[in-house]
Amino acid sequence: MRIFVTGATGALGRHLVPMLVEAGHDVTATTRSSGKTGQLRAAGAEPVIVDGLDREGVIEAVLAAQPDVIVHQMTALADMKSLRNMDKTFAATNELRTRGTDNLLAAAERAGTRRVVAQGHIGATARSGGLVKTEDDPLAPDAPSRTSTRSMAAIKYVEEAVTARAPEGIVLRYGNFYGPGASEMLLEAVRKRQVPVVGGGTGIWSFIETTDAAAATFAAVERGAPGVYNVVDSDPAPVSEWLPYLADLLGAKPPLRVPAWLGRLLAGGFIVAQMTEWRGSSNEKARKDLDWEPRYASWREGFHAWTGQ
Repeated sequence: MRIFVTGATGALGRHLVPMLVEAGHDVTATTRSSGKTGQLRAAGAEPVIVDGLDREGVIEAVLAAQPDVIVHQMTALADMKSLRNMDKTFAATNELRTRGTDNLLAAAERAGTRRVVAQGHIGATARSGGLVKTEDDPLAPDAPSRTSTRSMAAIKYVEEAVTARAPEGIVLRYGNFYGPGASEMLLEAVRKRQVPVVGGGTGIWSFIETTDAAAATFAAVERGAPGVYNVVDSDPAPVSEWLPYLADLLGAKPPLRVPAWLGRLLAGGFIVAQMTEWRGSSNEKARKDLDWEPRYASWREGFHAWTGQ
């Protein structure tokens, strides 16, 4: 098949493109930087320089490629430093998740491309009720903080637009990335004891290693009914469990513990919600319907491989 991959040099795209090429697919891969075309060509893809917010440029590129499937992995998170003001940090990514998604869907319609596989995130899941959510559970009616309103709305927009407008629209709600090309900032912060357990650390996190996420995306290119899928490992865990474990793996001191009010003052409401209110996600649907199994069923074994410990 002919596959058009946007965001092809990102944390996930850099693993997905070689998988698709090795399987015999004809891959056109986009980047905004001319300096990354060699990387894409070396992976076996045909590189295209295009800005996802350039509507005519996106349509022109898609029409030239005539893809059977479009994979939407556009983000702008390479220089992410802080989540205190999520809307500020994610401003460019939010544009790619809204205007950029619209541009790709318009291009898909013009080219007659039925299947669009897009990057979603579990971060908009409801923060009340059961501790582990399925795709049938409702999303949160509100953002966890006033500085994350636009970011949560952008995540929801991808889901609504892709599943409504693409004949075979699939949105993959990825868990928290770790592994090659992702979250080095977290490792450094944990080593420096800059990530405390806030308010008891009762928030439940679902992780996914980056190559496992790429493998699930590969599966969604080739199979699976339209809809939303949680792409996470099989071991949702509270912050109070995974954070000390990671610190111990890194040989760092145990994380500090701070009350929620102090965490809100130091890091903002979004971080406190992550640490105290987040819910985990079930991967049962993706495992069954996409015929996918994560190589790292638990973050425990995945963290070992990631940190080299």
